[in-house]
Amino acid sequence: MTEAAVHESPGLGGLLGRQGELARLRADIDGAGLATLAGRPAPRSRVLLVAGPPGSGRTALAEEFAQEQLATGRYPDGLLRARLTDPGGEPVPVERAARELLTALDVPAPAGADEEELTDILRGALVKRRALLLLDDVSAAGQLAELIPDTRDCLVLAVSRGPLTGVPDVRPCTLGGLKRTAALALLRRGAGEIRITVDPTAADRLIEVCGGLPAAVVLTAGWLAMRPEATIAEALARITRPTDEDGLAGHEDPVALAFRLVYAALPPAAARTLRLLTLAPAGALDAHTVAALAGCSLGAARGALENFALLGLVRAAPPGSERGEYRLPGALDPLLRVLLRTGERPAEVLLARARMLERAVRRLRAAQAVTEPLGSPARQWLAGLPAALRFEDPADAARWLSAGLPALSAAARTAVEDGGDLDTLARRLVGALTGALLAHRGREGAAPELYRLHELVLGVATRRGMAGERAAALLVLGDLDLAAGRSAQALERYRAALDAARADRAGPDGPLAARAVESVGDTYAELADWQRAADWYGRALASRQARGDGAAVARLHGRIGAALTRTRHWGEALRAWRAAAAAHRREGDRRGQAVALAELATVQEYAGRPQEALRSGEEALRLASALGDRELAAQLRVLLARIAERMGRMAQAAGYRSAQAGSGVESSGKPQGRTCET
Repeated sequence: MTEAAVHESPGLGGLLGRQGELARLRADIDGAGLATLAGRPAPRSRVLLVAGPPGSGRTALAEEFAQEQLATGRYPDGLLRARLTDPGGEPVPVERAARELLTALDVPAPAGADEEELTDILRGALVKRRALLLLDDVSAAGQLAELIPDTRDCLVLAVSRGPLTGVPDVRPCTLGGLKRTAALALLRRGAGEIRITVDPTAADRLIEVCGGLPAAVVLTAGWLAMRPEATIAEALARITRPTDEDGLAGHEDPVALAFRLVYAALPPAAARTLRLLTLAPAGALDAHTVAALAGCSLGAARGALENFALLGLVRAAPPGSERGEYRLPGALDPLLRVLLRTGERPAEVLLARARMLERAVRRLRAAQAVTEPLGSPARQWLAGLPAALRFEDPADAARWLSAGLPALSAAARTAVEDGGDLDTLARRLVGALTGALLAHRGREGAAPELYRLHELVLGVATRRGMAGERAAALLVLGDLDLAAGRSAQALERYRAALDAARADRAGPDGPLAARAVESVGDTYAELADWQRAADWYGRALASRQARGDGAAVARLHGRIGAALTRTRHWGEALRAWRAAAAAHRREGDRRGQAVALAELATVQEYAGRPQEALRSGEEALRLASALGDRELAAQLRVLLARIAERMGRMAQAAGYRSAQAGSGVESSGKPQGRTCET
């Protein structure tokens, strides 16, 4: 079979050739592995590896093969992507990759879950699916091994620089340079037919210097397209004798030589913009990010991205990404980072990053504001923003937030890890991102992201000695840990929050300290250590009483009563519930008073005081009926009927049951309310 174009795409990119490699990958899907030949077929997905140096087109080949397989209908649950190396070369933690894959599957993951829990959830979610996983830029075998599904119905397509020893039965497809016909076709896209026909020897030599690597050939073709008057021989002369003034002396591999050719021809403003692209979070490039980094208009940023794409300096993001997004090719990222260090002053880099973060903050605030009612202050602020920063409606903002969340999270992480120069902007970004997530996803839906964001806040607060913010972050993390069932970890968070709150300016009697003390009590209640829970609630009560917080006082009396009821300390429990009812009455909370009286009646019944229980229950019923709370009234009639029966007052009990039957409301059992948490 001759080398032919697999497909053509706009610009100078697009996959050419690689028919042999595609055929090999197809054959390897169903080929018997070593375990199968040994009679022990592994209950894990087949792993195909596309290996090759940066610039060999390994990701393009993997994407082409993945789209081909999806078209067959063999994997109806679709394509899941994760990149396992961050721009700059740092491996992506498996925990983050697993969470991103779960998000793509629309499978909820517990906030704060660790790597082992997340990978278990991921494998469980995939066990009944037929999906294709494309794991790009795998840096180590351990990363890949943790993400392989425990089912033969899925397929894993991994992309890496070289072999991944330690992954059982992986099928490698190693890439080198393109064959001559495919490389010439790629060069022809920028050079045109005439220049190649005039000097075919120079064209062959140019491809040889490029090593046949698609990235190098595309860049060279881009240079020729940018300079229609130049000959192939001129391109060959320039690429083999790069200038020593570009700051990349010593970088002599084919991709670096081709890049240096193109970079030297860029106008200074375009070259500076290109250098700054390495600052884009998660490598995601759109017009807003580029405009902020370069300090230019949106139109100029769009034009720059389009020109860079034609030159092969950026490539369009994979299908499914936000419209208008591009990525820096992995082969160019390290070269541009060298140029950024040598060509930009640190102050200018910091300013570019600050502009980018400031723009992200404004867009996040706009995404939150669009969910507010018309005429609200937030919507009035939104109306004053430039049109480019606004969103049409909440759905438009939600789509943007979902598509941009990986980059926004990366921006927050990078700003926090920077060492302190951007701490103020980092805190604002985290706050804006938290607000937008809560507005669009609610507290439960946003919990996984909120956990990571408050870990970042905790890092900044610790570094800057901000005791109050440290306490607040620890409290939120403790709440999320408790909701996820990690009670022991939540207890540690709350105790640390209490220590931080005591060091705050508000001191041990401040609201943060009171909240921490109450949260410790909540955690002991979750652990069913009722005596400790009651003790800590008592400490919180004293603090709230000193501050005159009547609503909190009523709530805490109830929680103390609930804990003491569990320990069967009837006398103390009765006092607590009476105090709770009185506190709710003082606050004008009649429903809270009714619930507290219902709990009081229940404890009185347990304590062997049925007459008192009947009086308390009837008072609670009168309050519930006056409030029109039919469900609470129904629960109270059932309680009163039971008490009356135990007292031998069968007629009275029958009256309660008859009234309950006539109410048309089915009782759910024991009265429950804000103070009753037993």
